[in-house]
Amino acid sequence: MKGMIFTEFLDMVGDRFGLVVKDRVITAAGGAHDGAYTAVGNYDHAEMVAMVKELSTVTKLPLNALLSAFGEHVFVVFTKNYGHFFAEANGAIHFLSHIEDYIHVEVRKLYPDAELPSFSYPACPAGELVMEYRSPRPMAAFAEGLVRATVRHYGDPLTLLVEDISSGAGTAARFTLIPR
Repeated sequence: MKGMIFTEFLDMVGDRFGLVVKDRVITAAGGAHDGAYTAVGNYDHAEMVAMVKELSTVTKLPLNALLSAFGEHVFVVFTKNYGHFFAEANGAIHFLSHIEDYIHVEVRKLYPDAELPSFSYPACPAGELVMEYRSPRPMAAFAEGLVRATVRHYGDPLTLLVEDISSGAGTAARFTLIPR
């Protein structure tokens, strides 16, 4: 997993929950890196999972709620650092429907070794969007946060339905966007 995800997670933890909680999360993760992540490095996703679990334990907030909030946090970072990706889309459905054929292509140019999740787009009624997220990592709630933040960013009147399609593993989800 790209180090940028780790550095942003620790920034979010420090900003929202304080440095004591951040230190506890790093210590509890017990990773080989002891919290010393670089944005361009690659790290085992198990370290991220351990940190999120510890944050859930410390804050008593549900793990998926924390992952979703983290997705929303990272979306803000993406819009600041990669604004051109968002400026070219005319709305949330347009943007989200081009993740595989545009966004992930561009990400692979910047980070050829990135291990990205995949999105497929089953047929759906006109004006709607169905996206299926799949990853070997249990980050579906993180993807949900990104999708929610995308809808909010564009201000589109959409309802988001989320369905776990991984039997609770957090590795696959179906996101359905329906105009209100």
